[in-house]
Amino acid sequence: MSAVEKISVALTPDLALRVHSAVEDGYYASVGDVIREALRDWQKKQEADEQRARELRALWQEGMASGSAGMLDMAEIKKEARQRYDMEHGKPKV
Repeated sequence: MSAVEKISVALTPDLALRVHSAVEDGYYASVGDVIREALRDWQKKQEADEQRARELRALWQEGMASGSAGMLDMAEIKKEARQRYDMEHGKPKV
């Protein structure tokens, strides 16, 4: 096993109860296992969030580089959005 660092963590009574219950119910072998899995899940979420942010920045840059969209008519935009919504939700055209 690679080197580890022991860290003390203070939990709310509710979280502590949940952690201990998970161990007592046999879902985990130890409190440390619960915390390690929670941290791995958090790390995966952080990495996914960072990837989404990179993709959004790239799309933003692509949009900015594509030039001006020209003049926009809000009434026409709303009309088109309503039509799309109605088509997607099976509402009849009026």
